[in-house]
Amino acid sequence: MFRTLGGGDLVANQTKASHPHAVTELCDEGTRLYANALRLGRIARADVESAPCLMDLALIHPDPDDADWLRPVPPSAALAQRLHPLEREITERRRLSIELADAFEPFMAIGTQPARSEHSITVLEGGDRINAALNLATTQCRTEMLTVQPSDDQFSERSLIQGLERDKPLTERGVRIRTLYQHTARYSPQKIAYVAQLSNGKAEYRTIDEVVERLIVCDETVAFIPTRDDQQVALEIRNSGLVRYLIKVFEFMWSRSVPLNAGAPYEPAPGGITDIQYSIAKLLVEGHVDEAIARRLGMNVRTCRAHIAKLAQSLGSGSRAQLGYLIAQSGILETDH
Repeated sequence: MFRTLGGGDLVANQTKASHPHAVTELCDEGTRLYANALRLGRIARADVESAPCLMDLALIHPDPDDADWLRPVPPSAALAQRLHPLEREITERRRLSIELADAFEPFMAIGTQPARSEHSITVLEGGDRINAALNLATTQCRTEMLTVQPSDDQFSERSLIQGLERDKPLTERGVRIRTLYQHTARYSPQKIAYVAQLSNGKAEYRTIDEVVERLIVCDETVAFIPTRDDQQVALEIRNSGLVRYLIKVFEFMWSRSVPLNAGAPYEPAPGGITDIQYSIAKLLVEGHVDEAIARRLGMNVRTCRAHIAKLAQSLGSGSRAQLGYLIAQSGILETDH
C-alpha cells in the first residue's frame, strides 16, 4: 500500500504542475469527479488520475477499507477547513487595526486642529483666486493696509472701480492705507482720479523713483507678493517673521519717498540731468536692459528709451556702450539724490 500511495503521489505532483489552481478555481474535470464522488459516496482511485487536484486540495481521501477507492470529504467540512485560516487571519488583522487605532488616538485631536496661521505660505494661482484672497484679507483688515503698486500702463477704468470697491470700505471704517507708487504715477490721470476718491485723511500716497515688485500687507498679519511677471501666481504669506520683514522693506522705501502732492520730482538737477535720468543712469550702469528699467521705473519702454536718448545727448554719447562709460566717468552717480 505504501508503494502504491507513493506512486500515486508522484503522478499527482507531476500532473498538478501542468494545471495548478486554487480550490476556488476547481477545474471542470475535478468538479465533475468530486460531484460524482459525493453522489456515490466513493470513487475509484483510477478514475481520479485525470484530476489529481482533488487529492491535493484534500477534497477526497483514501478509503480505509479498500485501497482502490477514495472517499469524498463532505463539502461542509472542506469549506470549514478552508475558512478557518481565513477567519483566523481576519481576526488577527482586526486585532492589529484596533491596536493601531489605539496607538494613534492620542495624536488625532492634534492632527485635526487647523494649522497655525503664522506658519502658512499659500500659493494662489489665477486672477480669480488671487482677488478672492485679497478681498477676504481686506475685509478682515482692521488697522492698516500697506501697498506697493508698480505703475501699470493698463490701469483702466475697470481697475479703478475694482480698487475703489476694495479700498473705500477700508477707509470708511477707519483703516489707514499707505500706498507707494513710482514717480511716473504723477502723470497718470487714472491714478490721480483714484487717489482723489480716497484722499480723506486715512489714505496716504507717496512716490519713489523705482520699486521692485507689488506688495500688500494687512494688519501686520498677512502679506501678498507675486511670483511671476504676469501676476497670475502669488503667495499669501502668514508667517509672522516674513510679514515683519516685508513691513520693514516697505518702511525703508516709505521713508525715502515723497508725497504725491509734493510737486514734480523730475526737475532738472544741476548739470541738466533730471532725477529720472539719474535713476535710468544708475540702472544702465548696473546692466539692466530697457524693458527691465521701464518696468522698475513704472513707464513704458518707449518713454524709457526717450529718456535714455536725452541722457546720451547730455553726455555727448554716440553709442550705448559709450553711454555706460560716460555715465561712470561723469560722476553724476556720485551726486546725492
